[in-house]
Amino acid sequence: MITLLETYTRPPRVSMFGFEIDPLSLDQAVEQIYEWTTWRSHRSRFVVTPNVDHAVMYQEHASLRAAYEHASLVLADGMPVIAAARLLGLPIPERVAGSDLVPELFERAADHGGLRVFLLGAAPGVATRAATYIEHHWPSVEVVDTYSPPLGFEHDARENETILAKIARARPDVLIVGFGAPKQELWVDAHRDRIEAAVTLCVGATIDFLAGEKRRAPVWMRKTGLEWLHRLLSEPKRLFGRYARDAWLFPRLVFHEWHQARDRRSGEVAQPG
Repeated sequence: MITLLETYTRPPRVSMFGFEIDPLSLDQAVEQIYEWTTWRSHRSRFVVTPNVDHAVMYQEHASLRAAYEHASLVLADGMPVIAAARLLGLPIPERVAGSDLVPELFERAADHGGLRVFLLGAAPGVATRAATYIEHHWPSVEVVDTYSPPLGFEHDARENETILAKIARARPDVLIVGFGAPKQELWVDAHRDRIEAAVTLCVGATIDFLAGEKRRAPVWMRKTGLEWLHRLLSEPKRLFGRYARDAWLFPRLVFHEWHQARDRRSGEVAQPG
């Protein structure tokens, strides 16, 4: 259900890499999410934050494409995505990473009467440490529960029922999911009709960052588009293959988008006035 406020304030989506992106700033995204916590829908609205790796996976993953079609907000993450948007002349104002979005939501909690959150994902014990950190630094945020599912849970119907029951009992305003992509997007999309949370955020390693399990890149690296380098140096065995693939395929996606945009402009010019 779209409220009148949403209808008049949300800018139209822009198309890039085959999916549509909401061209919102971090402030606008936070306000939209808080609006949704006030006006609950019959199903959980969910938010995805595509970066370079997501854009590459999207091209060959039909289930991920379906999840993106159902997402309520698609927010551009990753400076290369923003750079590509600027090259293509698309009005995406800034990067909105999940690891920035969540803390900013917490910063605004007092202004919105508090926030109830559920932390789902990360290794055993990590979400508990994140909950302790959150409640110490943001007293207006209540972590109503945490859960770390076992490996392979997404294929276990009984385990999925356990997760959904825990969320239903807690009934959070915001469910923060940290399974990593594309598992988190696929799981949320598959269960979106039964998730008892106003909004669900698919935000990767954010729970790990909040717990101190992983360290984010320095601010200067984030602003200059070098956060990927920090992560690669932190986890080379896990990330080298992925980043090498993305470095090969992503420029091709950008060139394809640029070529299509040029052809469209040429066609418009060629049409008689």
